[in-house]
Amino acid sequence: MIPEQPPGQPRRVPSTLGGMVYLIVCAISLAGLLLVAFGPWRKGVAVIGAALLFAAGCRAFLKERDAGMLGVRSRWFDTTALVCVGAALITLANIIPDQPA
Repeated sequence: MIPEQPPGQPRRVPSTLGGMVYLIVCAISLAGLLLVAFGPWRKGVAVIGAALLFAAGCRAFLKERDAGMLGVRSRWFDTTALVCVGAALITLANIIPDQPA
């Protein structure tokens, strides 16, 4: 839910702290995708996983009204889903064996 703003005041973008965290997570994930495309792919996948773990931590501690776009379902579900996917990406980046060229 977006908080109501007094008339005449410009709208803040993003309007919640969770919205700012969401943009930070998107920027870190984009950096990870660039690493996957143009650099060491394992490090890029791990960066994306770390961004999701950061989002999970923020979602767990932000109030419901401040969650912004991090709040899709209940706090428990969002946090669990982000932790599982982030941890899975980091684990897979570390355990997939090197392929011979």
